[in-house]
Amino acid sequence: MTKKEIEERKFRPAKQEAKDAAKNLHTPQTMSAAYKLAFQDTDFLLREDLRPIRFQLELLKPELLMNEAKIESTFVFYGSARIPEPDRAQERIDAATTDKEREIAQRLAAKSKYYTEARKLAGIAARYPVDEHGHQNFVVCSGGGPSIMEAANRGAADAEAPSIGMNIVLPHEQAPNVYVTPELSFQFHYFALRKMHFLLRARALAVFPGGFGTFDEMFELLTLVQTGKMKPIPILLFGKEFWTKVVDFEALADEGVIAHRDLDLFTWVETAEDAWSAVCHFYKDDNLMGCE
Repeated sequence: MTKKEIEERKFRPAKQEAKDAAKNLHTPQTMSAAYKLAFQDTDFLLREDLRPIRFQLELLKPELLMNEAKIESTFVFYGSARIPEPDRAQERIDAATTDKEREIAQRLAAKSKYYTEARKLAGIAARYPVDEHGHQNFVVCSGGGPSIMEAANRGAADAEAPSIGMNIVLPHEQAPNVYVTPELSFQFHYFALRKMHFLLRARALAVFPGGFGTFDEMFELLTLVQTGKMKPIPILLFGKEFWTKVVDFEALADEGVIAHRDLDLFTWVETAEDAWSAVCHFYKDDNLMGCE
């Protein structure tokens, strides 16, 4: 018998204690908030002083659940929450009431091809075989929301494979997309810990056109790799025309604020096949499924 098994037999489990503590004992003492078990006292856990504990819990919960699901590595997808799927691209154009709205809707519709590519790439990654111990690699992971995130989880669902969604609490409601595996659907309060979980298991990462959130996540990743805080992984940028329009990477290097070699931290791709080929090349493994 292991030490853990002995301890579990010796002490009553916390779950049972919590159940007993919830019994209705109506006295002035038991009705006081001070009498609540600390881990059952939500008001106590939400105090400013308890922020370090909430950090720890938010780091630990997804980690434990992914360990239990035997998820060894992930393929992470970043991208806009506004790009429509191709079948619905015309809807926003038709709903536009001004020329400016119509112009923006048309630009977003032109990017709907990336929904298709994200879905295809996720399908390829999701078909990566489980090893003999049941460990899963290249598990699709997204922010759990709509658009590119939905496409990623949808691609995994096409392959009948599990996928991860990492939602963030926002002032406006953002429910997880319907393709996220329920047991791997996480909700975060802290952006920093959500971004940490994106990268802890990441074996490859695809970045599609996006806004502030995508920029934040992408540049933090590039900084971590550039500074040696994180080992290099394939960083696949979809849509060179978009990215070079909104960010002049060459100018950053020419101005000396980054090195020209830093431009090699990422790879330009346009299709799911290009992206998976880049992953194969990075790991120099022609045995990866789909590599030739």
